[in-house]
Amino acid sequence: MQVVKKWYDGYSFRNLDSVYNPNSVMKAIIHDDFDSYWTQTSAADSLMGYISLDFDGLGRTVTELIGGMEAEVDTKGFANELTTFRDRDDVLTLLIHLGYLAYDEETCSVRIPNQEIRQEFARAIRQVKRDDTIRRVRESEQLITDTVQGNEEAVARQIEKIHEEESPLYYNNEQALRSVIKRAYFSYGDEYVMFEELPAGSGYADVVYLPKKNSPLPVLIVELKWKQSADSALEQIRDRRYPKAVEGYGSHILLVGISYDRNAPAGKREHHCRIERYEEGGEALTSEKK
Repeated sequence: MQVVKKWYDGYSFRNLDSVYNPNSVMKAIIHDDFDSYWTQTSAADSLMGYISLDFDGLGRTVTELIGGMEAEVDTKGFANELTTFRDRDDVLTLLIHLGYLAYDEETCSVRIPNQEIRQEFARAIRQVKRDDTIRRVRESEQLITDTVQGNEEAVARQIEKIHEEESPLYYNNEQALRSVIKRAYFSYGDEYVMFEELPAGSGYADVVYLPKKNSPLPVLIVELKWKQSADSALEQIRDRRYPKAVEGYGSHILLVGISYDRNAPAGKREHHCRIERYEEGGEALTSEKK
């Protein structure tokens, strides 16, 4: 049920806790496969054109939304038609009306409601012919490859690069590091389903990427530390037995510890990464370091 919710829930209205996409739920049952069935709707073809309009950094906002973050939006100025767009807020408001984004009235923010629509965004953004967007997609795809291959140094450097884009006001805390992780791995939608604070073992795993059905890719369990070492992140994963909760979901399991050294010399915001392979059915771990 948790996987169904992750794929097809996500909308909410007053006096309603959950609103699923019934068409997609039924097709998932018929085909025995969690996938996106949204592409068969007429509105899907227009998504790429809307997100190509890079008003006020819309491209970056879309990558953050794909990564699981939220974005503030002002819906009051929308002209309620499909041809006139003045700014980023107009495009985001239209995407709310089309069902691509879920809107929270209390926080005046939007988010991608579920994995089905996140996958549509991930597909669409690859068609956007903007240099900055193409660069972000390629870097995210390379980061996933480096993680799977155990290239710890490359992972640390890319996380560090994206972390540098954060405002200094929000730089030194674990929540900021988590938002960086989600933004860095935003292209995961083609291969993975992301879970935050996933109940596992005797605690909650920070970020878990579960590969899709029949994928040869490993499960990624990511633990974040901003006051401690990357090795201590791996120790926490092992001590709290996070891998036991996701055994059998992928070809194998990789434990990924990422830390930020806030005590590094001025001007050097050093990040570190440790990656180890977990042997299912036992406690043995072997380093994936290359």
